[in-house]
Amino acid sequence: MDQHRCLSAHPEDPTPCVGPAVVTVLDAVNAGADGCEHHAARLLASLDGGRVYALPHAPEGAAIRVFTAADTIRPFCWVDGPRTRPSQLSASENRTRQGR
Repeated sequence: MDQHRCLSAHPEDPTPCVGPAVVTVLDAVNAGADGCEHHAARLLASLDGGRVYALPHAPEGAAIRVFTAADTIRPFCWVDGPRTRPSQLSASENRTRQGR
């Protein structure tokens, strides 16, 4: 993994960080990783039961921006291929399919 990328960046995600680490993403069992808003949103979108918290030095609204972005990002969005199952779609796409 590139040493200059945040801890939220998945090793297979080719995108660079967009800014410094400003949030912590926690999974369902409270394992966490600090990350930039870009990678934190991609990580959060790929987790079931994940949560995001701003770090003390984070700019105002960082955690809500990550949470909002993750809603529209497909899990493991850097992986190519057809996406038809609910587990392969974003939370927003699943709500639309369910008529909510």
